[in-house]
Amino acid sequence: MARDSGQIPIPLDHRPQLGRDDFLVSGSNRVAFELIDRWPDWPARILLLIGPPGSGKSHLANIWKEKSGAQDVSLTAGLAEMGSVAALIEDVDSGLIDETALFHLINAIVESDRQLLITSRTPINDWGIGLPDLRSRLRLATAVNLESPDDILLRQVLVKLFSDRQLLVDKTVIDYLLKRMERSLDAARRLVDAIDREALVENRRISRNLAARVFERLGESPAGLDF
Repeated sequence: MARDSGQIPIPLDHRPQLGRDDFLVSGSNRVAFELIDRWPDWPARILLLIGPPGSGKSHLANIWKEKSGAQDVSLTAGLAEMGSVAALIEDVDSGLIDETALFHLINAIVESDRQLLITSRTPINDWGIGLPDLRSRLRLATAVNLESPDDILLRQVLVKLFSDRQLLVDKTVIDYLLKRMERSLDAARRLVDAIDREALVENRRISRNLAARVFERLGESPAGLDF
């Protein structure tokens, strides 16, 4: 991709595309995607998506919100004045869980014939739930694990991220990144962004050598990629 000499790089807002058609399916997320896609035909009223950061939980949650019209709810507010047939709680384990509030929310979901999607980085057994009634309710939920992206998915994601920026890169660039990068979708987004900006600054095509320089400068950790 040619760049005009003397071009001043302008930061562009490449927001993640979180629609259904933008979700790339592989063995690491197929079960979760199919459950989201078959809503409202769920085996239980509560679906729990469990996975590490960058595994696609937020993307799936957004697909489900568009499909179901679900509303975000908080444990403190509950279902007050909620008009939707579905509710979403993201990252429920990001802080101390109010067990009583969660128990009452789940009861309200069941009693009002609604459905609830919960996302979490950790499985239920790691939440340290002490309330027996809540443990019983949560055991009735359908829990699905999202694994870290496999090579097939990461390759598809890298190609799509470059393509979304109208950038065609050689297979050797993708191969180099796949062998070294952190196994997460967030890391792929940050890495592609950094490489694109470097190519703009240097007014060069994206090559393996350019990608290697960016990667080695940033390192593999998520913090290193966020510059």
